[in-house]
Amino acid sequence: MKKKKGRLAITIVSLFLGIILAIQFKTVSETIGEGILPTQRSQQLAIDLKKAQDERDAAIKALNEAESKINQYEQGEADNSVYVENLYKDLEKYRVLAGYVDLEGPGIILEIQDPPVDVQYGTEYYSIVDDIDLILQTVSVLNAAQAEAISINDQRYTAFTEIVRAGDHIEVNGVSINSPIVIKAIGDPKTLESALSIKRGIVWTLRYYDYNVNLAKDNKVTIPKYRRLIEFIYSQPAEEQVN
Repeated sequence: MKKKKGRLAITIVSLFLGIILAIQFKTVSETIGEGILPTQRSQQLAIDLKKAQDERDAAIKALNEAESKINQYEQGEADNSVYVENLYKDLEKYRVLAGYVDLEGPGIILEIQDPPVDVQYGTEYYSIVDDIDLILQTVSVLNAAQAEAISINDQRYTAFTEIVRAGDHIEVNGVSINSPIVIKAIGDPKTLESALSIKRGIVWTLRYYDYNVNLAKDNKVTIPKYRRLIEFIYSQPAEEQVN
């Protein structure tokens, strides 16, 4: 907007100066035609003409300088915008990798329910809580199948996630969960499903031990973000070594 206003102002000034010049030229022509042009008047008109030309040239120069500065400013802003945009994209990427962003996309949903009571072996009842290693194996298989995000009962799995037995339940990210266990993963649904369904794989093993298992592909799996704040107390970025 400022640029347009500057152009308009310069245009008006140039037009006004052009009108003055035209009037002056007409006056000189008429005077010469009448043969009564005094020497002093002729000199004054020449001075006025030169002054008008100088003012016009100065106005054009000022306009060019203003346009150059505006172009430099706009280019600088464009460069800054690109830099900020790229910086924001990098930040978002690392937030996704760290698990601090809610995600959705195609993937799989694996639901594990405890065996029915009537198929339990012996007198002791067992649960998926007792087979926590199977949950850890499931996460490892999904990671190997290039899952981009994993959750266990809506607890985001990250590099800082702990999955531990705590009495009669399991704690994931410090949150208590129990049967049924619902594991979600985002990635190529076909690849993730195949990784879990191979013979003598995770699904086969769970069913072998009579767990009720439901594995389904889904085009819109939602995985919440990691909600615990990690504070680094002992670690700090290492200085780059210059060879």
